[in-house]
Amino acid sequence: MVQTENTLRVRRRHSYKILRNYELYLFLLPAVIVIFVFRYIPMYGVQMAFQNFVPAKGIGGSAGVGFLQFEKFFNSYQFNSLIKNTLLLSAYDIIAGFPVAIILALSLNQMRAKRFKRTLQTVTYMPHFISTVVMVGIIQLFLSPSSGLYAHLMKALNIAPTNLMGNAHAFRHIYVWSGIWQHAGWDSIIYIAALSAVDPSLYEAATVDGANKWHKLVYIDVPSLIPTMVILLILRLGNVMSVGFEKVYLMQNPLNTPTSEILSTYVYKLGIENSQYSYSAAVDLFNTVVNFTLLIIVNFVSKKVGETSLW
Repeated sequence: MVQTENTLRVRRRHSYKILRNYELYLFLLPAVIVIFVFRYIPMYGVQMAFQNFVPAKGIGGSAGVGFLQFEKFFNSYQFNSLIKNTLLLSAYDIIAGFPVAIILALSLNQMRAKRFKRTLQTVTYMPHFISTVVMVGIIQLFLSPSSGLYAHLMKALNIAPTNLMGNAHAFRHIYVWSGIWQHAGWDSIIYIAALSAVDPSLYEAATVDGANKWHKLVYIDVPSLIPTMVILLILRLGNVMSVGFEKVYLMQNPLNTPTSEILSTYVYKLGIENSQYSYSAAVDLFNTVVNFTLLIIVNFVSKKVGETSLW
């Protein structure tokens, strides 16, 4: 009886808070509707992964085949190369790109010349707004072996330029470092925001104790960023199998596919170009399950080790 009364009391308290802050929930409502419509309703189509889907019959009329599509993918000769390419590209992107945004934020935070700091921030943010199509076009122009900046530089050094965009070994380097150049400034914003929330009295106390800029950086700035770093790293690792499709697909050509063919491009080619809807749905569902599992594991480990987690 007492437990029931406590439960009712808690529910009334929650209802009162919702009514008191109903404007905030109204602002949240459009985002919830968009997520529900475009993320949850399409989950109805997941059952295609367990069917031999025929468009004329629809999802309800297509015959079920159980895990046959998954077995087909696991036994495919492309399975190992797809997993390897996806993991290597994603790991390279995280290892090389994740620290750059942190270092940039720490560097900008140390600057005292406000005008130069704002200019540098603007310059580093601007590439983020370049569309993927334009970005790939810029890369192709710069790395053109006949008329690009790379070609002219190599000729000035008396070195014969090679076709880097057709080099399978160069693909990952081009993809990752062009992405770092484009997004490092934008990614640093959240770290700069975290640094701006640091209590100024900590710096004053450190100055009184004789700490220099390096000591403040190591013992104040970096520890203040650790919770933010952990959360963002968990989110990045939760998408380790979902490397950006558009840029990879636009950079692909028959010469670099041994390293550029990843799960997302493979799913697109199967489903859109070859109309293998059930098979592509199975591959994409496998990708989603792996990402979700990694997210749960990384979040659990982070919570146990550092007491910082998403939930």
